[in-house]
Amino acid sequence: MYYELYIDVFFLENLMMDSLILLALDYILKCGSTRGRLFLCAALGSLLTCAVVAVPLPGLAKLFLFHVCINSVMLLTGLKIRSVPQFVKAFILLYVVSVFMGGIMQILRPYMRVASLFYCAAFGSYLLLMRMWKLLSHMAEHQGTILEVTLYTSKGEKTARALWDTGNSLRDFVTDDPVNILDPGILREITELPEAEKGFHLIPYRCVGGDQVMKVFRIEKMCVHAGRDGGDRWVQKPLFGVGEERLSQNKEYEIILNPGILS
Repeated sequence: MYYELYIDVFFLENLMMDSLILLALDYILKCGSTRGRLFLCAALGSLLTCAVVAVPLPGLAKLFLFHVCINSVMLLTGLKIRSVPQFVKAFILLYVVSVFMGGIMQILRPYMRVASLFYCAAFGSYLLLMRMWKLLSHMAEHQGTILEVTLYTSKGEKTARALWDTGNSLRDFVTDDPVNILDPGILREITELPEAEKGFHLIPYRCVGGDQVMKVFRIEKMCVHAGRDGGDRWVQKPLFGVGEERLSQNKEYEIILNPGILS
């Protein structure tokens, strides 16, 4: 049985797929390669693939060259791989990305009646992959900003989950100290009467509903448990304000930390 293969079309199809895969890997792994370099390496990979197809070799040998040798050449030359663990990670991700994009194109195959739709489907699967990765990265980063803190007050200790909010720039207009926000649901576990706590006063702040005032007071100290890398950070006499509404509807966190407390 004979198959007719148009080597120019085969080269272009491989060039496009290799380029998209390398672009995706470069973005995910943050290698910092230029697009020109990635396209050149994709062209090299496509050229080597065409050469292997043209040479009469046993099937197993071709599979080894396709899946190990050529892919390794593209990764090493295109992504600035500097270590064995990084190469292994890139090699595994290459197949994950390939399976994802190939799966999307397989779903769309019944609708690809002309060659141009192949390129549209390939580019569309790449855009979908990037969109999903950005969403997952955003979720991971958000999860990473949820910290555990321990508050030390006149009523004892209270451990809670806190959101490290880089957008929280609220400061006390009197002392210019950063203000952390408490969920009103845990206020009674910290104090029975905020007005009787040290440093109690009202500060103005602006929200969606307009200008409001917030009750603020100080507690004895707070420990921010930043994990293995960051260790524990202690803050003496931090300033807390009491929010009017629940901070997180799903109770993901009970405190909003102001990054200024550690500066």
